[in-house]
Amino acid sequence: MTLSCLRIKKRSSVVNFNAEKLNMNTILKLEEAAQFAVCLWLFSQLQLSWWWFGGLILAPDIGMLGYALNKRIGAWTYNIFHHKGLAVALGALGYFTGSQGLMLSGIILYGHASMDRIFGYGLKYNDSFHHTHLGWLKQKAS
Repeated sequence: MTLSCLRIKKRSSVVNFNAEKLNMNTILKLEEAAQFAVCLWLFSQLQLSWWWFGGLILAPDIGMLGYALNKRIGAWTYNIFHHKGLAVALGALGYFTGSQGLMLSGIILYGHASMDRIFGYGLKYNDSFHHTHLGWLKQKAS
């Protein structure tokens, strides 16, 4: 018996589980969904109304404004607002300094980045908005 093809008996029928057919993108999206759920829990620990979360969750997309100048600056500004390391640093700084605003910023940035990656939007390369670290975004047919 190999791990790639596991046979499980279930009520006189055999169910084949082929690990190679498991879609890696689905696994990554589930991982990002779990991280987004952690952000929801962390936000619930702050003394803020939920409308703050709903009102700010799309705020990091302001980084797309850099694309109005050019692709290189656009990718840089987008990536700054979608970098999970920066989000963790802001959240940790807020925690250790007791700044609820910095904690909120970190949670929103991290949650937004996770939400974007659930939908397939990743960090951008500077050649095209549609070229991300997760692959190429599908463009709508015109």
